[in-house]
Amino acid sequence: MASSPFILDESYQSLREAVREFAQRELAPRAAAYDESGEFPWENVRKLAEHGYLGMMIPEQYGGGGMDTLAHAICLEEVARACAATAVVMDVHNSLVGELLNRWADEEMKARWLPVLARGDRLGAFCLTEPDAGSDAAAIKTTAVRQGDHYVLNGRKTFISNGGVADLYVVFAVTDPEAGPRGISAFLVEKGTPGLSFGKPFKKMGIRASATTDVILEDVRVPACNLIGSEGMGYKIALATLDNGRVGIAAQALGIAQAALDKALAYAGQRRQFGRPIASFQAIQFKLADMATEIDAARLLVYRAAVLYDESVRTGRRASKEIAMAKLFASEVAMRATTEAVQIHGGYGYLQDFEVERLMRDAKITQIYEGTSEVQRMVIARFLLAEAGQAVGAGA
Repeated sequence: MASSPFILDESYQSLREAVREFAQRELAPRAAAYDESGEFPWENVRKLAEHGYLGMMIPEQYGGGGMDTLAHAICLEEVARACAATAVVMDVHNSLVGELLNRWADEEMKARWLPVLARGDRLGAFCLTEPDAGSDAAAIKTTAVRQGDHYVLNGRKTFISNGGVADLYVVFAVTDPEAGPRGISAFLVEKGTPGLSFGKPFKKMGIRASATTDVILEDVRVPACNLIGSEGMGYKIALATLDNGRVGIAAQALGIAQAALDKALAYAGQRRQFGRPIASFQAIQFKLADMATEIDAARLLVYRAAVLYDESVRTGRRASKEIAMAKLFASEVAMRATTEAVQIHGGYGYLQDFEVERLMRDAKITQIYEGTSEVQRMVIARFLLAEAGQAVGAGA
């Protein structure tokens, strides 16, 4: 935990320095090439695995690092600062699969799968979104019908990060159509299972190197032991997991924003106009000052959200409002910071030869996936109104 709400203790600072050095050495030099080719960053994933970053939140008894969500957020921030596409691969694997199984799977499933996930021998993916069920996760139509000691899954998932390249898929499906959200269950499906297939990779505006596909299930037979938790727990598992995932995406947005500020500062000091560096002009200084202030504010929200997520696991007190605030603000800051970085670069900022062009494209998705900015505002408002109602009731 942080030593205060504002200052990280030495262990977190040392972790940040180590990850930053690693990311800038190993990931940053390949980021532009991966973006241009759209090739999945397997080399980066192998490097993450070698350094233990694909199992950092998995308990030590299963071969992981046993670290907390704040440590993960700090690492994601630094990885995203170097390569945003690699950061989302890492976040999905750690937050949406490893953490999910650690919290909700039975001991047999954890003993089987957490060690291989921690080593990076297998990559994970999270399959919730469907063509007609994005923000409204309760509206999924994928079905799972019990047949003896198996479930038979049918349906189509879309916008699945790590789709096609992952080895393990957490799939949410309806087991009781009459029960609404309480009729949704979660299953672990292995790549290679008959009936499991993938659509063509989507061609995206940003984070091009991350694999994003449809996941298609046609009479996919899954052993009953691959049910995560119990029948009807799927929606609860999904919402809890999305809280952790949103902390990760907020950290990714933070890293992108920081990279944009880094590039803007360097360019403003080098670029000369009217006989002096453009950094000497008040218009540029104000842009840099606003970027830095908003990024620091976002960092505090993200780190608070990370700490509160872990507290919510221990205490049962939901931190969804604070997590939504962090995800909302950090993603909006990432978009503003990258836009300003392009503006500071002028015409050069519009060229692919300059990194800020890629950062601006990468930033946009953080306002969309793991819950759009509009959904985050809905979550925040719902909690605010509920709190106000409770306060009024108590007062009356």
